[in-house]
Amino acid sequence: MMAEASVLMRRDGRIGRIVLNRPKALNALDLEMIRTLRGALEDWRAEPGPHAVVIEGAGGRAFCAGGDVRAIRQHALAGETEPIETFFAEEYALNLAIAEYPKPYVALVDGICMGGGIGVSVHGRYRVATEAAVFAMPETAIAMLPDVGATYFLPRLPGYLGMYLALTGTRLQGGDAVHAGLATHYVARDRLEALSTALARDGVAALAGFAEPPPPFSLANQRSAIDHCFGAGSVPEILARLQADGSDWAKSALATLREMSPSAVLWSHTIVTAGASRSLAQCLEAELALTRHVTRHADFAEGVRAMVVDKDRQPRWQPARIEDVPPERVASMFA
Repeated sequence: MMAEASVLMRRDGRIGRIVLNRPKALNALDLEMIRTLRGALEDWRAEPGPHAVVIEGAGGRAFCAGGDVRAIRQHALAGETEPIETFFAEEYALNLAIAEYPKPYVALVDGICMGGGIGVSVHGRYRVATEAAVFAMPETAIAMLPDVGATYFLPRLPGYLGMYLALTGTRLQGGDAVHAGLATHYVARDRLEALSTALARDGVAALAGFAEPPPPFSLANQRSAIDHCFGAGSVPEILARLQADGSDWAKSALATLREMSPSAVLWSHTIVTAGASRSLAQCLEAELALTRHVTRHADFAEGVRAMVVDKDRQPRWQPARIEDVPPERVASMFA
C-alpha cells in the first residue's frame, strides 16, 4: 500500500486547504513537506478561486512540532553540509513566502506548535490558537538558535518578552500566545472544526463569529521583571539581574538558562538583539549564515541526542557553563 501523503492539499469552497499529515512525527517538517507547501502556495497565488489559505495539523496532538532535527543531526555527524544548507535555505524561503503572501493565510493551531511550526504559522496574517495550543521556540535546549524568522518577530513582541522566550524556550498556552502577539485569535478547541468549515464557506470573515477573549495572561505579574532582567545588554548581566531579583520566577528562569547550551544562549542573545533592527529577509539571511556554524558545533549533535534521540535529557555541553564560553568564539560565528 502507498503511504499517505505527508501534506494534504485541496480546494475547499473559498479556500485552499493544507493539512500537515505526519501525526506520528507530530507533523514535523521535512524537506519534501517544505517543498510541497511552497508549491501549493505558488499554485494558489495565481488562481483567482481561493480567497485564502488555511493550514492545520492532523492527529489532534500537534499543529507542527518543528523541523526534522534528527535528520539534520545525522547529516551533521556525517559531515554532509549540502543537505543541511538546502533544508534551512528552503525552509526560510517558505517562511518569507508566507509573510509576503498576497492572500489571507490562516493557521489553525491546536496542540504543539514549536520551531518550524511557528515558522509556518506566525508569518501569516491570521493565527488562531485554542486552549490546547502550545507555542515555543525551544532551540537553546538543542544548541540551535531561534530561527524561521524568530530573530525578527521575537524582538517585536512587547518589551523584552521575546528575549525571554528565545533564551529559555518557555512554553505559552494558546491564550498567552494571543497576549504575547504570536497568535491573533483565541477559539475554543471544541469549536475549531466548525470554524474550519465556516472558513471554507465564508472566508476569513468567519473568524469574527468564533473568536473569544483569551484567559488572563499568565505572565502578567512577571512582565516588569522580564523586561528588567532580559532587557540587559548581555547574558552575564541577565544572569546577574535574575540572581538579584530572587523571586521564585527569577530562580526558575535562572535554573532554566543554566540547563540550556551555554554557547547557544550566547549566540541566540546576539542574533535576537541584532534582529530588532533588521527586516525579515535580513533576519532569515543572518539565521541561515549562523546555522552553518551552529550545526557544526559539538553542542548541536549532543543537544539533539539528549532531547530528541535518546531523550535522557542529560546533555553534556562543551563548555558546560556560560562563564566558560570564550567570547571570541561566539563573535567569530558572526564574522
